[in-house]
Amino acid sequence: QVQLVESGGGLVQAGGSLRLSCAASGRSSSTYVMGWFRQAPGKERDFVAGINWGGSTYYADSVKGRFTISRDNAKNTVALQMNSLRPEDTAVYYCAAGSPMAGPRVRYTDQYAYWGQGTQVTVSS
Repeated sequence: QVQLVESGGGLVQAGGSLRLSCAASGRSSSTYVMGWFRQAPGKERDFVAGINWGGSTYYADSVKGRFTISRDNAKNTVALQMNSLRPEDTAVYYCAAGSPMAGPRVRYTDQYAYWGQGTQVTVSS
């Protein structure tokens, strides 16, 4: 079992920045692929960014160049630095953990066995 707890959400004006953090606990959590997803009201949960144990990163096209995912394997944490935020980034953001997988599969929700409770990010125009 892996437990995930997100923090760092909030309200920010367009163009601003937020940093989300996810603390993982449980057996072998440092070897998991970690991902960030988001879900806006009435929409599906979408991939935002992912990172594997070795540090390879993957991003949705909509956030490339604005968001940065990173992890600290020693502390079992993963972070999402979000810059140049836009109103369309408003959503509940979820941290997820999954067993090692091929790179392209990090975008799919069904590849992740463990999810956090989510943290709200609201970007005002």
